[in-house]
Amino acid sequence: MSLSVSELDHFREHGYLVKPAVFRDADMEPIRDAISEIISDAADQLQRDGELEQTFPDARFEDRLAQLYRHDKDAAKKVYGAIMGNIGSGGGYSGAAMFDMVRHPPLLSCIQSIIGDEIVGSSVYRIRPKLPGDSHGEVPWHQDSGYTLSHCDTYMVVTCWIPLVDVSIENGCLYIIPDSHHEGVYTHYTGGHGGFLEIMKRDIPNIENAVPIEMAAGGVLFLTNVTPHASFDNTTDKVRWSIDLRYQNAATPNNVGELPGDYTPERAQVTMACYPGEADFVLQSPSHPDRVVSDADEFHRLREIYVNGHAHSPGRNWTPLTERTAAEQ
Repeated sequence: MSLSVSELDHFREHGYLVKPAVFRDADMEPIRDAISEIISDAADQLQRDGELEQTFPDARFEDRLAQLYRHDKDAAKKVYGAIMGNIGSGGGYSGAAMFDMVRHPPLLSCIQSIIGDEIVGSSVYRIRPKLPGDSHGEVPWHQDSGYTLSHCDTYMVVTCWIPLVDVSIENGCLYIIPDSHHEGVYTHYTGGHGGFLEIMKRDIPNIENAVPIEMAAGGVLFLTNVTPHASFDNTTDKVRWSIDLRYQNAATPNNVGELPGDYTPERAQVTMACYPGEADFVLQSPSHPDRVVSDADEFHRLREIYVNGHAHSPGRNWTPLTERTAAEQ
């Protein structure tokens, strides 16, 4: 499932591309099951601890967390935290189902079309449950490069946004601004809505051209790391589930073969991986096939080394968002 010349041209010119049906429903069932098991384990434990009366075990995938949230918001937030995992942002799960998503052959074929034969995967993947009526789940305008070190600004890191359920304006699909990626990285502010980085709307040219990307489950929205995007309210009664994965070529700064202890405050940032705090791993390499991670247990081991090792991850020195700044939007 390589990308066609016209699809590649669209991606490069407009900063995004929607490719339908990269994943079949059967391909996504294992990750849905894995997420459902995390929810069940957390809810059952809360019930045993006397913190939750109902666990809604028979609810559908897109319904259960929403039902928990309506029933008991505090308990549901704890279940939500179990999904987010150790790093607190949805990348904690590193089981076989996630590894199969990351190295899904049709997806890697599309990635190869964009960045070439040498493919490095990033542990900066995220599981995204957008709860109905939870304003914290809104993500303000940002670029993924806002979260990476500045010496990586000229490199391509591809984000793949994959809905596990059909997504619409009503349940909080992504919005993007076509053609806005040619200007590089915009100024971001820390402490934006929900604690995320945020670009002021005034700083984004052509923001009036923002478009919602409504998609069927299993399609992939490919984004450059400098394509501004956001997502807003889920006004339905179901959870909008999605996953985002990231890929780069071997020439892009990465931490393959390094350990968390190699990252110290004294180390020059220009020698660091784009996102030092989480493990990168080789997924395809004709030149060094011995480096390819092809085993789910090895994937999990690499992931846990960085989760538990606390690598120094300096980030950027963005300015905090103030009440005055927000009012100037």
